[in-house]
Amino acid sequence: MTFVLVSIVSMLIMLGILVLVHEFGHFAVAKLCGVRVETFSIGMGTRLFGFKHGDTDYRLSLLPLGGYVKMAGEMGSDKSSGDPGEYASHPRWQRILILCAGPAANFLLALLLLAAVYMGHNVVPDYLSMPAVVDYVRPGSPAAAAGLQRGDRIVRFDGVQHPTWDTIFQHAVMNLKHTVHVEVEQGGQQKQLTLHLPAESNPSNFTLSDVGFTLGEQDKPLKVSQVQPGMPGAKAGLKAGDEILSIDGTALHSLMSMVLYLRHNGSRPVTLDLLRNGKPTTMVVTPTKAVEPDGTPAYEIGFRVEPPPSHIERLSLPQAFSKSVHDNIKDTTLVADVLHRLVTARMSLRTLSGPVGIARMTGEVAALPGWAPMMAWTANISLQLGLINLLPIPILDGGNILFLLIESVMRHDLNEQFKERVFQAAFVFLVLLMVFIVFSDLSKIPAISHFKM
Repeated sequence: MTFVLVSIVSMLIMLGILVLVHEFGHFAVAKLCGVRVETFSIGMGTRLFGFKHGDTDYRLSLLPLGGYVKMAGEMGSDKSSGDPGEYASHPRWQRILILCAGPAANFLLALLLLAAVYMGHNVVPDYLSMPAVVDYVRPGSPAAAAGLQRGDRIVRFDGVQHPTWDTIFQHAVMNLKHTVHVEVEQGGQQKQLTLHLPAESNPSNFTLSDVGFTLGEQDKPLKVSQVQPGMPGAKAGLKAGDEILSIDGTALHSLMSMVLYLRHNGSRPVTLDLLRNGKPTTMVVTPTKAVEPDGTPAYEIGFRVEPPPSHIERLSLPQAFSKSVHDNIKDTTLVADVLHRLVTARMSLRTLSGPVGIARMTGEVAALPGWAPMMAWTANISLQLGLINLLPIPILDGGNILFLLIESVMRHDLNEQFKERVFQAAFVFLVLLMVFIVFSDLSKIPAISHFKM
């Protein structure tokens, strides 16, 4: 229950800030263009208190969910009443600027937040910049059927040259139920492989191990940091500080590789080759069966390992800004790719996360130490919010911009009744889409997904 509460509260605070920034963008440019802003509200609903300065009522409202801006003449007909302070009285290019300002404010926030993360105490795992080398392949898996082998270096994945661990994961999620072309360096030769990615009932829980392979996270052996009392590892004599050189003769370099190996091995005994205080030793352990939250069987020895090697990244202001621009452009390209795959039915809508999914992920990020993870997550959501608002869908900023561009080309306003019908249809579409995404989010929760009517 604590996690649920933290997730909901942290998501509401984050989205509230992002919406407020978005509305402030509209507000600032509207003021610059001479549009009369009647209300600038922090929060929604009933006015609690505030003050009036000039034509604008600056208020704090009851519900702490973002905010809104009300401009004179914004609602209803686009026909100007002759009042020069009304939104509709201003040239179309100024109205387009006002509409673009909201998403632009979200883009600017994403840029600044990421730059701040890169300038601060940013912990970066070393494996994110390492070559993507296959650490383990489960026999009989889609990865094994494709021809992937331990030690393969992935040089191209779904068209991306020299992909990172993170890029491979992202493109795997986008291609669930489809096949991807993979080029690997295997035994000194380049090989072209075709990897089929199975359908995933819960895309939010997808990992590369579901396809049957894992990537190495370090070059050195895994080091035990904690042994759980009463578990098979403790009973066999495993101790904190032990370095696991191999399991059944196979050297593994990530905890996920160990998990995948044990899942395939089942409850059969395994032989661990260890290095303890600089001296080699061997022990036989019989894993115990467990069950993951989603019902998947798992087999455990009962230990934790030290996190993979990482380094602290503190960039100068110019370097941090440059890296932030680069990463935001990369994420924008990724969002565009996702939208294209959704439209062309190469990606399921179930892959998307709505309010429930965002709340869960926000709660997980909030539990991480330090401010950097939450700032980076907020930057990512701010970027997505700005991009979504620019989609040419009526009701959204992008839809209104599209109408204004069409009217600029035609040199006259579109029929009001036509626009009203389009807006009504778009509203129904967005409501139905949101209902579907929320229902999909709920169906991914294990307690609900296993419920049978």
